[in-house]
Amino acid sequence: MTGLFETLAHKPLADRMRPASLAEVVGQDVLLGQNGPLARMIENDTLSSFILWGPPGCGKTTIARILAEKTKLQFVQLSAVFSGVSDLRKVFDEAKRARMAGQGTLLFVDEIHRFNRAQQDSFLPYVEDGTIILVGATTENPSFELNSALLSRCKVFVLNRLTHEALSILAKRAEKIMEKPLPIDDVGLEYLMTLADGDGRYFINLLESVYQYARPDEILDKSELEQLLQKRMPSYDKDREGHYNLISALHKSLRGSDPDAGLYWLARMVVAGEDMKYILRRLTRFASEDVGLADPQALVQAINAWHSYERLGSPEGDLAVAGLVVYLATAPKSIGVYRAWSMAEKLARETDAVMPPKHILNAPTKLMSEIGYSKGYQYDPETKDGFSGQEYFPGEIGHHTFYTPAERGFEREIQKRLDYWNNLRKKIKK
Repeated sequence: MTGLFETLAHKPLADRMRPASLAEVVGQDVLLGQNGPLARMIENDTLSSFILWGPPGCGKTTIARILAEKTKLQFVQLSAVFSGVSDLRKVFDEAKRARMAGQGTLLFVDEIHRFNRAQQDSFLPYVEDGTIILVGATTENPSFELNSALLSRCKVFVLNRLTHEALSILAKRAEKIMEKPLPIDDVGLEYLMTLADGDGRYFINLLESVYQYARPDEILDKSELEQLLQKRMPSYDKDREGHYNLISALHKSLRGSDPDAGLYWLARMVVAGEDMKYILRRLTRFASEDVGLADPQALVQAINAWHSYERLGSPEGDLAVAGLVVYLATAPKSIGVYRAWSMAEKLARETDAVMPPKHILNAPTKLMSEIGYSKGYQYDPETKDGFSGQEYFPGEIGHHTFYTPAERGFEREIQKRLDYWNNLRKKIKK
């Protein structure tokens, strides 16, 4: 029975705005629309276990609740952050008893990626025999965070970050529930949407704060909102997928010679609090791997930017890193050295017991000279063209070509030198 004080207690706006049907869930039409997979599962009464993967505030918990109501399943909610094996056992035992009484159970596990391997494995028999319909919610890539055994038994549905259009619908609903317009102008509303960054729950909380802060008949502008509302920290976890997504975006923007996109993704990482040493390490590798000898100065620029940042720190040193990003993006690209090294490393592993040819071995003792060490070696600087054309690979292997310069940047000059030496080698062999 609901108590008097509970009835009179003020419910948060987010609770009052909670959708009562799938049609009221905004921004997820691909999944929940008339031809969406979840809508079809309900229509056909074929609900099975699945994982909802999406950013915070996109409706994962709400969807699970509505599905349980529509399919007349008992709704049980757990958080992987606060629950352990004993909690799971209780849920499984209760689900068994409910099933014997003809009642099915939908178990919603928030942040399911926080469960360890053994805890995730504990779901398997109960999912397989239908004791529970498991709906897991995660903000992390299930491919990395969930066991393959569990993934093989659950579909994965991807939820989207809410667009400004979807957030606008929520704003109108808030006005209807509050029975008065939002006390902000259009620019202010756009600011709130940007601040929410696709998180519907956070956006609704911002709207509630606006209603609470505004004086009667007051319209708050953007500058006033900036003073009243605490800025949200970027959603970014350095040991999870967001970390790798942003560095991948930066890397590929540079590889695609787009300095503007490169600066944007660099700024995203800096604003999120990424360790600049990690960024510089990746940029230095990019200078060697993706630019290579097409521009030998790229590596020099990377090391110089790293030194500059270490001496200046942030924010002064950030500009040196930004300059490096622009330099790398606009430099000619070549993976000639990267490819050559991979090939040489592979051959080295396959032929690690083969001795070098004797003529390129030093002979510091009489015995070594007698058995042929250094015999026949030619000192290239003393030859007519500064090039002897001798073979430096072991005879058992024969000569291999690993390095093929690109027709870009400085590697054009390198190719000219290689062509010159190859022609001399052919003349010498004749």
